[in-house]
Amino acid sequence: MNLTIDRDVLLENLNTISRGLPQKSPMPILTGIRMEATSNDLFMTSSNIDLSVQVIISDKSLEIKEQGKAVIPGRFFIDIIRKVSSKSITLTLIEDKVLVIKADRAEYKLHVMDYVDYPTIEFVALTNPITLEANIIKNIIRQTCFATSQLEKKPILTGVNIGIKQNMLTAIATDSYRLSKVIQPINGDYNINVTIPSKSLDELSKSLDGFEDCLEMYLDNNCLLFRFKNVLFQTRLLDGNYPDTSRIIPPSFPITAKFNKAELLDAVERVSLLSPRDKEKDREITYSIIKLVIKQDNTIEISTENTQVGDAKEEIIPTGINCSDTLLIGFSSRYLVEALRSFTCQEITLNFSGSINPFVISADAEPNIRQLILPVRMD
Repeated sequence: MNLTIDRDVLLENLNTISRGLPQKSPMPILTGIRMEATSNDLFMTSSNIDLSVQVIISDKSLEIKEQGKAVIPGRFFIDIIRKVSSKSITLTLIEDKVLVIKADRAEYKLHVMDYVDYPTIEFVALTNPITLEANIIKNIIRQTCFATSQLEKKPILTGVNIGIKQNMLTAIATDSYRLSKVIQPINGDYNINVTIPSKSLDELSKSLDGFEDCLEMYLDNNCLLFRFKNVLFQTRLLDGNYPDTSRIIPPSFPITAKFNKAELLDAVERVSLLSPRDKEKDREITYSIIKLVIKQDNTIEISTENTQVGDAKEEIIPTGINCSDTLLIGFSSRYLVEALRSFTCQEITLNFSGSINPFVISADAEPNIRQLILPVRMD
């Protein structure tokens, strides 16, 4: 293999390929990037088994003098290309053992891995595409992924459930203590229901950064493939039936309070500085329990009590309120902060149906989003 390519073009594609590289792997070969130079194109592939990424480079700066293939140590190769500042890069494979990287007056040599040891990556056939706008996918990821479970006890909850039916896309994420639900009208009458690992969606969102066009989705067996630009981005799907969450949202909300989102967010973050934090195996889990009180005069107060550090209390002025009784409710400030950040509008509404029932965050300007949080008992 012997080729020359523009350094910026190579780096851009390597940044995409890096999404499929595992941090750690029981298969050392997967820490490498599979590279193959054909007569006209350069193929690069990465995989951590759950997620596989392939880019096909056909840039005008690419000049392939000799075809070949190799598996190159991924992190080292990417770091080298990031650090060099030359306009073009020359890659030469010596005796299928060493890759020589030349960048102006610099030269690097990387010992390559055995190409035959790299597992065969079967990408989904590119038939029957589902076409979606990239911005829709990016927004759904931003509005739901944070609500997925971080624990593997219920693997299905570590993903986002996406259903498409009758020109409507519904995305749901829950960790059993909160729920994020997004309903988005789309063009095209498809019929699918899949649960995608949140880690794969996070990497997809990073790969889509700056991409504003439409992408295509292809579904086959237990895999979902996204195609955009010169990229094939394939993730495995989670097995099992996603739980029915339709009954979690209360049917009515006798108490509602509207807030300026930024003011509420700032106040909650200030009060939660002193809130007690749960810990699990020496790792801080910032559930940060706080209280919200609606008083008889319709003033609203959020507070927290910490016997080891101190107390915090702050009064918030709503932009509108509908309440005929008092209310005391406790909940995780982290959950509320993350839910608020999923909205882009300036005003949001907290909808309550009692101190022990879940409450919902909504916004008139973004009616397609619902964020639900389960309260904690304040006995």
